Amino acid sequence: MDKKPLTYAQLLETNNIMQVLGDETYFLCVTRTVQESKLFPVSSYMLLSYLNAFYRYPTLLRKIEAKMPAEKIADRVRNMNSKIQAIGTGWCMIGFYLLGREMLINMGMIRPTDAADDVIYVLDFWKRYQLGWHRNDGHITSKEAGHRAQILPERRIQVFHADLHPCVDGDALHTAAVKFTAAVSQYAFLVACESRISMSNHGPYNLGDGRELLVRDFFDLGEGDLPWLDGVASDIPHSRLTVTTAVKDTHFYLVDDWGSFDSRPEYKSENLCGVGLYTSDELSETHIPVGMGSREELTETFERYGKIMRDTTAKLWQRIAGYTRDQMLDAGSLTYYAVIKDFAHVAGVYEHDEWMKIDERANRFRGLFNDEYSNEVLGAMLVPLTLPSAQCHEYTMMHHANTARRVYTPLSYSLLNGDDYVGSVGDGIKPGMTFLPPKVDRYRTTQGVMTLAEFNQRAANFTPQLCADKFRFLDDTWVKYHYKTPLANELYCLEQQYSRKLKGKGAGLLRDDIVALTDKI
Repeated sequence: MDKKPLTYAQLLETNNIMQVLGDETYFLCVTRTVQESKLFPVSSYMLLSYLNAFYRYPTLLRKIEAKMPAEKIADRVRNMNSKIQAIGTGWCMIGFYLLGREMLINMGMIRPTDAADDVIYVLDFWKRYQLGWHRNDGHITSKEAGHRAQILPERRIQVFHADLHPCVDGDALHTAAVKFTAAVSQYAFLVACESRISMSNHGPYNLGDGRELLVRDFFDLGEGDLPWLDGVASDIPHSRLTVTTAVKDTHFYLVDDWGSFDSRPEYKSENLCGVGLYTSDELSETHIPVGMGSREELTETFERYGKIMRDTTAKLWQRIAGYTRDQMLDAGSLTYYAVIKDFAHVAGVYEHDEWMKIDERANRFRGLFNDEYSNEVLGAMLVPLTLPSAQCHEYTMMHHANTARRVYTPLSYSLLNGDDYVGSVGDGIKPGMTFLPPKVDRYRTTQGVMTLAEFNQRAANFTPQLCADKFRFLDDTWVKYHYKTPLANELYCLEQQYSRKLKGKGAGLLRDDIVALTDKI
């Protein structure tokens, strides 16, 4: 692959992204509990995933963008439930990629200047996507927004707000919702090889009267991309679910770039006061209500789905318990590495072997990743920052730690003077391998179960009405000054098409109008 001319502006921006995200990486790691598992070799699969990301992300992102630019993908994703939200892109995408680069620098396999073209491109793709995803709050990350992610436009929040079914601690709906959320969280945790990669959150959104809305998303629940769910997850009715939760007397002061949250006072289930359930994906117009016709229907749906989740969790435990260490290593590393696979789904260019195999270049290092080595290296890269690449001159005071360290190695500006470097890991996807069983060609979507070829074709040919050119750039600022126009009314009616309370009401409603329409107990 020919090297591309570099500019000073490109290097300045790339290094800024690396430094800012490096500071946040340290914050996220030092303020969170250690991720451990008695079943999966977590540290080992994380390191292998980072190498896979470094070798494959540049080529895959270029392939995706040949079909659809990053910012347009972001406009689609704001309209649905997708893994490429906070958990997939806020940190994981470039965190995984850059940590793979740091590993290779410390091994002496590459120089800090190598793959400069790739680094610049991957981080630029990320930046454009993030700006699109965060379009409504005007930030590039949740960190930049003071650790909150207010992603949705008014029209979608209004539907979520209006259609919430109220509940109080101890009633049938409240009990069912709490049990379901616990069941789906436990299942999603196991689906993602005992990690949080299959769940995320965004918000908070102010519902007034001391209440806030937190939107909770769960991904990869049904048969689809992950081979270990074939057969096991056949009873799961939806691959993606969104649970809308209204909470009283609780402020979510932190909703970070890992999609996790914290609150003051501490979140307690008894403060849950309203709930809803939806599904959506690349083939849906917008979020589709699930069991939302009445409180009784939603209660029954939560109870039934909770049982399905618990039963499927037991089946998945049995399957994974029979896996070899190499199979568990592959499953975990591919879960992490493929956290951004929905980019390919949105563009309709997903190929199983590109996302569910270990690149031959990454697989060279498999023999290194025993538990002892992996635990030491992963720790050294993320918190004490004791690897050689993390060391800075002694006058440095790192953000959050005041030590002479940095997480990611910047690109040297000497590249502009003609310093020698290798521009890229190369064109094309190299052969991959896996110890996992072959994938069954079965994908559950909002439009039914289909083959991957059909899924790709339908995704490539589908544009949700809300994302059509006519409506794509009609943001909340435009609505503020045009809410009385027929076009604004049409926009809102499209969003309201499945709403129990707002269907056909159009634009111009205020939050008090929504409150007046909501069900009361």
